[in-house]
Amino acid sequence: MPLDRSPAEPIELLLPTLKCGGCIAGVERALCAVEGVRAARVNLSNKRVRVDPEAGGADIDQLIAALARAGHEARPLAAGLPRQVGRDPEGRDLLLRLGVAGFAAMNVMLLSISVWSGAEAATRDLLHWVSALIALPAMAFSGLPFFRSAASALAARRLNMDVPISLAILLSGISSLIETVGQGAHAYFDAGIMLIFFLLIGRYLDHRTRAVAGSAAAELSQLAARSAVEIRPDGTRHSVATETLRQGMRLAVAPGERVPADGLVLAGRSDLDRSLVTGESLPEPIAPGAAIHAGMMNLTGPLEMRVTAVGDGTLLADIARLVEAAERGRGRLDRLADIAARVYAPGVHVIAIAAFAGWLWASGDAGTALGIATAVLIITCPCALGLAVPTVHTMASARLFRSGIFLKDGAELERLAQIDTVAFDKTGTLTDGAPLLRSAPERDAPAWPLAAALARASTHPLAQAIAKAAEERGVAPAPVEDVSEHPGCGVLGRFDGAEIRLGRPDWVTDGEESGDGVFLSISGAAPARFTFSDTLRPDVPETVTALAAMDLKLCLLSGDAAASVADAAGRAGIAHWQARLHPGDKLALLDQMRDQGQKVLMVGDGLNDGPALAAAHASMSPAAAVDVAKAAAGLVFTGKQLGAVGLALRVARAARRRTLECFAIAAVYNAIAIPLAVSGQVTPLIAAAAMSGSSILVVLNALRLRNVA
Repeated sequence: MPLDRSPAEPIELLLPTLKCGGCIAGVERALCAVEGVRAARVNLSNKRVRVDPEAGGADIDQLIAALARAGHEARPLAAGLPRQVGRDPEGRDLLLRLGVAGFAAMNVMLLSISVWSGAEAATRDLLHWVSALIALPAMAFSGLPFFRSAASALAARRLNMDVPISLAILLSGISSLIETVGQGAHAYFDAGIMLIFFLLIGRYLDHRTRAVAGSAAAELSQLAARSAVEIRPDGTRHSVATETLRQGMRLAVAPGERVPADGLVLAGRSDLDRSLVTGESLPEPIAPGAAIHAGMMNLTGPLEMRVTAVGDGTLLADIARLVEAAERGRGRLDRLADIAARVYAPGVHVIAIAAFAGWLWASGDAGTALGIATAVLIITCPCALGLAVPTVHTMASARLFRSGIFLKDGAELERLAQIDTVAFDKTGTLTDGAPLLRSAPERDAPAWPLAAALARASTHPLAQAIAKAAEERGVAPAPVEDVSEHPGCGVLGRFDGAEIRLGRPDWVTDGEESGDGVFLSISGAAPARFTFSDTLRPDVPETVTALAAMDLKLCLLSGDAAASVADAAGRAGIAHWQARLHPGDKLALLDQMRDQGQKVLMVGDGLNDGPALAAAHASMSPAAAVDVAKAAAGLVFTGKQLGAVGLALRVARAARRRTLECFAIAAVYNAIAIPLAVSGQVTPLIAAAAMSGSSILVVLNALRLRNVA
């Protein structure tokens, strides 16, 4: 019976038999052929597929049936199911089969030494039969993963990497048994079981290296609390599972515990490890009213909180979805690999059949021809080609994740590698959004107590900056009465019967003054003026220098006043800037750059940046940005460091290099291996070792992305 879910809600399925990148295209094609499916994306690392159905589209039963017809086992994945970190049943199974193959191979090799040493007649035949009794059961048990996968593929009338492998194993076993029954001089039980041994070594090493590269999102399960302490209305406390938490519940969080859900602090003060959100390693003081999120570590004091979001609605779940979306994403290089793999698989069998026929005709020896065809089938397996792009994407998204950068789509990684221009917004992007008082009346001026009193009544960032500066100067607010805020204009009040205003110059002076800053009207005196500058993010100059060294063009596009934009651009070291830009103006500028052949990375955080972020070749947004900006951006970064932009670009460029290198490794390997195998220079045993080695080399090359700084 299908699980209850909204028809348009994405569906996730587990694919326990997924083996390599070559299977990805087959799974996605099978699912996209189902009526009502809009898209399907496979994540090789955690063996899942995400299906995006149209409204009223396919249900889980239809999808599982479609995959079964295509030869892939699938299971439904319950929403919110926590990952089982540290459990590896597939790895244990491979190790068991590897151990059996290794034990059998050692014993068969010892028996073979006697045959090679000259044993003849009855002695040789006895050794062959003993070898058969050891090797054949071991081959059946240890080779089962290959046989099972090949049978499923053939039942669905398709080819996969395990078809030629299984055929090679069966041919070596059958030919050896025929030789033994016929009292022949040569049997290949040692080669057959060693072939499986080497293949399993390659399969296990591939499994482990992909697990190391593995889903960065899986690490998030270790941050999730498994239980929470509920404070009941009568004041009693009870331990409950996090799955039972609901909005509005009151919880206690002791020092050393992780926050179990998103919420607000009701009581208590503590230091919190918020690196998950802010990217900062230093603890942050927390007081009543502060927002906290699931997965954060409470360090020093007990807290009481009210739950505002649980389960899939928490920030932790949002981050996991971002990371998994990045690993599922596919770009042009993925599609090239899929096309190559589809052409490659049938080509392998054609080459093997041609090699068998050619050697049979040339030598008249069916055993020799069969051995060469077997070597061709093994050595030309397209594992390396299929693994290249998925492994690189997984490693790149994991590297970015560990630096607080969340990639929404793997295709964005390819676009990011093509960037030649970076366009920044100012407020909240180059700057941290906290205005800094630049010039003001003297400390003893009568404007300060009045400004302090009015500023305290407003939530506007400029008013808050004045209130903070007054507090730092030790200015006591004047007893202002009838204070009221006028949105978009300023704050109005009365002092000693006179009206005073703090706000926009034209509003304060009834249009007589203009310019930037905040004005304070004082009866009988000239207006007092407060001007501000934005505080740059801590590493802006260094980041700008690093980006320029990468041969990138830099520009600043802002809707702020020209003086403010020029000041920020000068301090950041950006030569090209434009001010007073509306959202449509930014969009037009990006269109103009695109028409000129530029590939622009837009970095912005404001509501007015949404269209530009969506239209740019690639886009990034700070985690503190408004929801519209984060939804439009291809990457989201946490913390106050703008260096995330440079790191993302370096990782993207390195990922592209690693992918092309992996393609080159696969191409060079096959250019050398195929002629050697066809010419009879390679035994099935050597072919198995070479094939496994090429796959591991590709994965290890992708793992180099972990060191990108």
